[in-house]
Amino acid sequence: MQEILEHIREKINRVRIVFHPLVKILQNKDIFTILTIILVAFASFGLGRLSKIEETKTPVTITGNGEIGEISNFNNITAGEKRFVASRNGKKYFLEWCSGAKTISPQNKITFSSEEEAKNAGYTPAANCPGLTP
Repeated sequence: MQEILEHIREKINRVRIVFHPLVKILQNKDIFTILTIILVAFASFGLGRLSKIEETKTPVTITGNGEIGEISNFNNITAGEKRFVASRNGKKYFLEWCSGAKTISPQNKITFSSEEEAKNAGYTPAANCPGLTP
């Protein structure tokens, strides 16, 4: 317990040493008054800007016809609906909507109707394309 109290006293003395010059400056009433006015001015400006931002926000409204639809996951699409593409110059195949597939130029693009067809042609799945089986 004595160690803890001694440690706390040490920390307090360090804080005093660091802030002692600042305290001496703030004891001058003119400097303290000027700093207080500047601080109040900045705080007032900030609060004024904050209130203006709150005024300009428009409420979000959601409208619809009241029908509830189903959300489909792209991983649940049947294999017949998926289209696979590869480059004549590359070794990887992609799903049609992957970013890698979009970079293949049209003259080099090869299309496969199934993943097995792409694998049998010697292509391997691209790692950055979700939905492909490794």
